[in-house]
Amino acid sequence: MTTRRSLLALALLPAAAATADDALQAAIRDAVGNAAITDGGITLRAPATAENGGQVPITILAESPMTAADHVTAIHVFATANPTPGIATFRLTPLLARAEVQTRIRLAEAQHVIVLAQMNDGRVRRATAEVRVTTGGCLT
Repeated sequence: MTTRRSLLALALLPAAAATADDALQAAIRDAVGNAAITDGGITLRAPATAENGGQVPITILAESPMTAADHVTAIHVFATANPTPGIATFRLTPLLARAEVQTRIRLAEAQHVIVLAQMNDGRVRRATAEVRVTTGGCLT
């Protein structure tokens, strides 16, 4: 039996998906501005399936000599289906030997994790990984 409430939910579903995508795009633009984003030059290691969405380990490694002339200035982490898509930003300097970050993040449900490495010359590199979550780690 189709109820008025289920019809209303179906009508609002595309709008909710568009809102989540808009929030992700806004978070990315807040982080890197209008810089062109290219794939490659950065590695994201994340488990394909995380049993606990409250503690998903990820490692991000950007290819860079980390010299004063060529280095990573920031690494940004986004989750496509989290209530707040922008998870973290790590600021780096050429004093670091490697552009590598290891952390644990919270994921509400199965989704893509997007990482961006912002270079000192304005280039932005991207890597993504799909992570399935057995038990969500975010309260909605």
